[in-house]
Amino acid sequence: MGDHASTKNPSAKENRLNDRSEDPKKTHKAPKIDDVISTITDDSFIFFREKFYFPNDLVMKVPARSDRACFPPPVYVTVYEFSLRAGLRFPPAPELIDILTRDGVSLSQFSYRAMSIVVGLIALFRDREVVLSSDCLYWMGLLFTDTQGRISFRSKWLDIRTRDLSKDWISDFFFVKNDWSLQKKWGGLKELPIPLHIGVEDLLRILKLHDIDALHYEVCYLSRYIDKEYLFKVGLSTQAGRSHAQILKTSVIVPKTQKGQSK
Repeated sequence: MGDHASTKNPSAKENRLNDRSEDPKKTHKAPKIDDVISTITDDSFIFFREKFYFPNDLVMKVPARSDRACFPPPVYVTVYEFSLRAGLRFPPAPELIDILTRDGVSLSQFSYRAMSIVVGLIALFRDREVVLSSDCLYWMGLLFTDTQGRISFRSKWLDIRTRDLSKDWISDFFFVKNDWSLQKKWGGLKELPIPLHIGVEDLLRILKLHDIDALHYEVCYLSRYIDKEYLFKVGLSTQAGRSHAQILKTSVIVPKTQKGQSK
């Protein structure tokens, strides 16, 4: 099939020949993940504590030049800065710890998208005065992906990161003391069966929603639940008492136009 394609496009064949004739020493290969050095410093920690409301007793460690993201020091776990922007707060929510434990992956394996979706769903469920279970999460994945059969974070909706070294976040990692028995090293994703004791109607009942369209609406605008005011409101941030978001009613959805008025 490759030869047939090059017949239709002669320039493709010429380019292929040119690639073969290049000096291998001039070929620039992307660095392996094991070779990336962290750019996080002590000053970064000052910023993190102020912006992301780290508790005072949180123990963090600046990576040395010999440290690598996939091999955190003993009793530490790797964290990426983008996970904080995606809504991760410390201590991690029990719901998040349960999901990570059941799937056998580390905190650092979540992409920004996966982290923001999971944290957003945790906040959504808490806003409805219920707890997001792993079973509910998998059914949410079934509803919003084309995945057939068994469901896992390999779906397009909840994806474990495909390492793309062209991204500027790749070196923004640091270490946090692992007081939650999280898996430290990157692991293979466990295949978990579809929960049989819960279905779509159960999700709607749990979230107190009228129909599937209402659930789709919540998911389409899930990003509002990782707003710092909502994280304060539902107890995902350690300094909830300092946020004006606590005056919001549990069942009220705050339009984006009103966020500035509530601050």
